[in-house]
Amino acid sequence: MTQFKGFSIDGIIERGSITEGDVMKLRSVTYADGRISAEEADALLRLNDAGLSVTRAWNDYFIEAITDFLVNQSEPMGYVTADNASWLIDRVGGDGNVMSRTKLELVINVIDRARWSPENLVSFALAQVRDTVLKGTGALRHGATQEPGTIDETEVELLRRILYAFGGDGNVAVTRAEAEILFDINDALADGPNNPAWTDLFVKAIANVVMSTSSYAVPTREEALRRDAWLDFHTDLSPIGLIRKLGNGSAPLLDGYRLLSREERALDRLERQRIEMIVNEKVTEGEAGWLADRIARDGKVNGNEAALLAYLRAESPEIHPTLKDLIERCAPAA
Repeated sequence: MTQFKGFSIDGIIERGSITEGDVMKLRSVTYADGRISAEEADALLRLNDAGLSVTRAWNDYFIEAITDFLVNQSEPMGYVTADNASWLIDRVGGDGNVMSRTKLELVINVIDRARWSPENLVSFALAQVRDTVLKGTGALRHGATQEPGTIDETEVELLRRILYAFGGDGNVAVTRAEAEILFDINDALADGPNNPAWTDLFVKAIANVVMSTSSYAVPTREEALRRDAWLDFHTDLSPIGLIRKLGNGSAPLLDGYRLLSREERALDRLERQRIEMIVNEKVTEGEAGWLADRIARDGKVNGNEAALLAYLRAESPEIHPTLKDLIERCAPAA
């Protein structure tokens, strides 16, 4: 029988439920010395995997405790290493799929609380939404089935939360790894009904990659990817119609971006190298050639991509020549 500082883990599993009293005891014993040990983290994950009846108090405690273990008590403190990210992914979704919303919230909380996390961890979180969109089912839809190739506003906002979490308070551009998954989602939605909330997020995120690739300083993700309140009253806008609305708003899409100086570009490279040394994972940058190929994959530009290109042509920012050539060839009139 597995004992956990005075009471039986097996006993809780046999009972079939975790009560609020259990949570209070667990919180008391695990934080008695101010730390969550590896053995304690393993026991908590085992409890969470047992399919027990639980309360909201358990979900909150479980997320808090495992986050503390990974972010605040594992070296280097404040960062999630590549090894720890792989450990977490294996524990919450060994087959690549997270089977509960609590586990996904744990991953998002770890990303949010860490000063930096490996890209594979944020990609893993984003992939849960992508796979739900592709299949029409999954833990995010609480067992309900929707038509594959559709996305609802709750899922769009979940994607925004994940992107916010990875960016933190810093001016962190959307990465190539993140953009790849957003493109996958956009491809899956290409033949489905128009969703202005998705168009808004996709265009803002990929515009962020375009500007970063073209040596612009980017604003915080909260500023760059913010959902505009007027979307609530314009749920039937086409992608081009939405872009026109963005361009005519009080805060145009590309406000907050500015060209980096040579010195700032050098400092940016040094900062990426510093982070790579800490977390032992390469930080991928968006590349102009890759981005142009990805937008025009198979020689096709879908509605949301066309809207983005139309906006960039209308605004005429100083962007990479490869991307400017794509805009001239493929952008419709905005």
